[in-house]
Amino acid sequence: MNSPSSFNPDSLLLAAFLLLSQLLLTTSRNIGLHQLNYHGADDSPTYIWPLPSQYTSGNQTLTVNPNLTLFTSGNGGGSRIVSEAFDRYKRIIFEHASLKLPSSGIDYDLNKLTILVHSDDEELQLGVDESYNLLVAARDAHSVIGEVTIEANSVYGALHGLETLSQLCSFDYGTKTVKLYNAPWYIQDKPRFEYRGLLIDTSRHYLPIEIMKQVIESMSYAKLNVLHWHIIDEQSFPLEVPSFPKLWKGAYTKWERYTIDDASEIVDFAKKRGINVMAEVDVPGHAESWGTGYPDLWPSSSCREPLDVSKNFTFDLISGILSDMKKIFPFGLFHLGGDEVNTGNTYLLAFWSVSLIANCLSLNLK
Repeated sequence: MNSPSSFNPDSLLLAAFLLLSQLLLTTSRNIGLHQLNYHGADDSPTYIWPLPSQYTSGNQTLTVNPNLTLFTSGNGGGSRIVSEAFDRYKRIIFEHASLKLPSSGIDYDLNKLTILVHSDDEELQLGVDESYNLLVAARDAHSVIGEVTIEANSVYGALHGLETLSQLCSFDYGTKTVKLYNAPWYIQDKPRFEYRGLLIDTSRHYLPIEIMKQVIESMSYAKLNVLHWHIIDEQSFPLEVPSFPKLWKGAYTKWERYTIDDASEIVDFAKKRGINVMAEVDVPGHAESWGTGYPDLWPSSSCREPLDVSKNFTFDLISGILSDMKKIFPFGLFHLGGDEVNTGNTYLLAFWSVSLIANCLSLNLK
């Protein structure tokens, strides 16, 4: 057993972060800060998070077929992003429901979902249209068929529509069926803020890929759209850089690293959930880990940060890093840190700034 003097507060912070991410993953399905309506008859509140821009609702309770069928239309309706998201949300909605229940012979109210996506452009950048309309039509005197329709201009708006639909659905433990309360619903929604992000720092605390995916999954439940991935700092350099393969010698251990394929997998996983990944490489300060593989980057063996900006090799290496990372991270924004640098030498600072800006412009980085 460790003595009190060996207690590491960083370990406690890491444990708390991992616990929080797992808690978000398992509970955010049914928790929201805004209660839209209260269906007092069966004590079933309906939550939507974030609160939609506009909505109307009713007082009917509908049952949802566990064999819910997807119909798509529009130029982007055939997107794999849409079909995979439907399968993913279907598993979430019917997590507790028995799929062995016969679909025939049971009079479910909602049997099909129609998703209309107008654009087939799947490029994900800041400012992409994330709006959607969601209609849950109940049976009435004019129609005996209940239906759910999501209409969006982009696949990413459709993803938000599916998320909202999943929040409207609730499992009834008495009947063991999924019910949708307070129908009919008509929701018009779009983000209030263009940038809705969460930062994780894997330089100071390495996170396995599966944990990062859990964080990204949790972000999609709150309709966040930017993962700020602080990859590299003075504590470790865990990312593979093909142009300078010795850089990731600065990782904590050889097991706590991300290959190019690992990083690309994370970016692809996030894109399928409408989330951009903005990489951060902190320069020129906080760069001690860089010199583990390339000691010439240090001003001296006793002075290991900031980077030695008097050498052309430093800028060649930074250019190589940015070029390699541009191939992995297509997001238009890139974070370069820049904190805790001695600004007393204005000439050197101006030289550094101009050189760094020139590198970014040549790679079309913002």
